[in-house]
Amino acid sequence: MISVSDMKALEDKSEELGVSKLQLMENAGRCIYDVIKEQFSDLKDKRILIVAYHGNNGGDSFVVARYLSGKAEVDILFLGDEEKLKEEGKINFERIKNDVMIQLMEDYEQIDFDEYDIIIDALLGTGFSGEIREPIASVIDMINDSKGYKIAVDIPSGMKVDADLVVTFHDIKEGMESLKDKTKIVDIGIKVE
Repeated sequence: MISVSDMKALEDKSEELGVSKLQLMENAGRCIYDVIKEQFSDLKDKRILIVAYHGNNGGDSFVVARYLSGKAEVDILFLGDEEKLKEEGKINFERIKNDVMIQLMEDYEQIDFDEYDIIIDALLGTGFSGEIREPIASVIDMINDSKGYKIAVDIPSGMKVDADLVVTFHDIKEGMESLKDKTKIVDIGIKVE
């Protein structure tokens, strides 16, 4: 089990040891994609909705979208602010923006969440604290009420998304003990000395 502050320190240490935050984000996205492939052997008939914000989970999900592009129908509901993306997130957002195989959407009220086989929750990660505000609170309810298989990136958003699977990095995060049986821990290349 690892705390948020310890995880941040490991990420910073990895950068000092030569694994950039951009590479960690790439690795995270690829690992999430690999877990999805393990879970669903055939993606070609799957409709996937990625729900992202402007934090690092959103950046990770843009990488996932790139790997899924052309293998499944991929839509991204981006509720964040492009200007607030960190450098790594901006790079990955730019990589998917012009991908004709990925539909980028911003209006959650126009989406029927039940139309998707898989929903990837990449809204709020370990860096979030405080009250969940609109429109995120409503979108979390829509995710929870949907029929799709729900995959959370690192942690369920605000610990409110009822995920079927959580793909977390390096170690299970504090507060996620009750989700241990639904959590897959993946190695994204964080170096520990």
